[in-house]
Amino acid sequence: MSAFAWQRTRSQLVAAPAEAVWGVVSDLRRWPEWATSIGSVEAPERLAPSETARYLPAARWAAELHGRTAPPLRVVDVDAGRRLVVEQPNPVGAMRVDWRVEPSGERACTVTQRVTCTGPLSPLVVRGVAGPLARQWPESVTRLAALAGVREAPDVLRVVVAGGSGTLGRALSADLACRGHEVVVLTRSPQADLPHRQLAWDGETVGPWAEVLREEPGRTAVVNLAGRLVDVRPTAANVRDLRESRVRPTLALVEASRSLPAPLAAWVQGSTTAIWSDAGETLVTESTPLPTGTDALPQMTGVARPWEDAADDANAARQVVLRTSIVLQDGSPAFDRLAGLTRLGLGGRVGSGRQWFSWVHVDDWLAIVRRALGVDPGPSLDGVVVAAAPEPVRNADLMAALRRHLHRPASPPTPELLVRVGSVPLRTDPALGLTGRHCTSAVLAAAGFAFDHPDLDGALADLLS
Repeated sequence: MSAFAWQRTRSQLVAAPAEAVWGVVSDLRRWPEWATSIGSVEAPERLAPSETARYLPAARWAAELHGRTAPPLRVVDVDAGRRLVVEQPNPVGAMRVDWRVEPSGERACTVTQRVTCTGPLSPLVVRGVAGPLARQWPESVTRLAALAGVREAPDVLRVVVAGGSGTLGRALSADLACRGHEVVVLTRSPQADLPHRQLAWDGETVGPWAEVLREEPGRTAVVNLAGRLVDVRPTAANVRDLRESRVRPTLALVEASRSLPAPLAAWVQGSTTAIWSDAGETLVTESTPLPTGTDALPQMTGVARPWEDAADDANAARQVVLRTSIVLQDGSPAFDRLAGLTRLGLGGRVGSGRQWFSWVHVDDWLAIVRRALGVDPGPSLDGVVVAAAPEPVRNADLMAALRRHLHRPASPPTPELLVRVGSVPLRTDPALGLTGRHCTSAVLAAAGFAFDHPDLDGALADLLS
């Protein structure tokens, strides 16, 4: 690729025959039906290489600019039933979208979308079209699956996701829906772009939303991800808000579950490896004791421990407490901040650079949640589970890997004092960068769980292309 290049690739298993999915993907006129970042398309009914088409982005400013300046979209390649590649030229580069549909048994297929931009106008194209195509992939592939006639899973589960409108919640909801499970999102503010059933709640009290748990509790599961983003100043008021934004929704969910005629099938309780605060050189697994006294940072242990404790009385046949490390996911606040700082030339080690960085690729996190819900093959999970890849790295190694994958030169370190001073205007918590944990999962290893992305280089290569 040229020096001016951007690429994002995402895949999803869809519980629908490959030919049904191909029938939707290969009809460019239907693109706006499943990708809402595309406003309209004019295209031939049958596509062949060198055919042309025209489209307009959904964003008004991008549609105005594109409609006035862009040449026709060009079909680059068609492999009937398997692959469609289209390219939008611009004066000094192009945006290319490559879709692949690969059968996965008789009743399912894997759909892959790769969006590539080249040329000095790439930042503008990414902002107007390519970026939304990549970011909205979870919602787009969910609509695509519905249009193709996604088949109900044999062991279909209704999964009620609290916090389902966040980055991780959206990814999980799409993954489950595309596999043929029923998804219901509990949200304070229903969003028109979410292609799932949404129920409004206040995150504090039991209301009409609880009826969804009572309908068939034995085939219903809860995934509790509700909570405010942690990237705030560690003031007493903010710590209280972080804690209450997690504890109150959890108590409401627990109260609703206690009134059910039968236990829920499963309860996946969100939590974080930050519950161990700054673990230093300790090798942390599920059995590692939690810190106490002055070792238990209020904004970490003081938030996560009450969050977990609030779910103790949930009425469920099985409960998994998922202590998740930093999730590497394009579009997530933590990952985007790290990548953004590196792109700006601020990709040097933070502080000493020796603090441990535990992480997990979003695809592996989704697989862990599916195992926790009992919808994937393998031994079921119960109790505390650490969601972290088997190879944590030190901060200095993390930043070096980011610079390598983002093609940035060596950067000067950021001294601890500068981190602490700079965190004030940025309204962030310096402990997020200056503390760390060496976390791995003994439970997942014993259960035979295989990570698709066990090492950092492979994970970054997949996400940053």
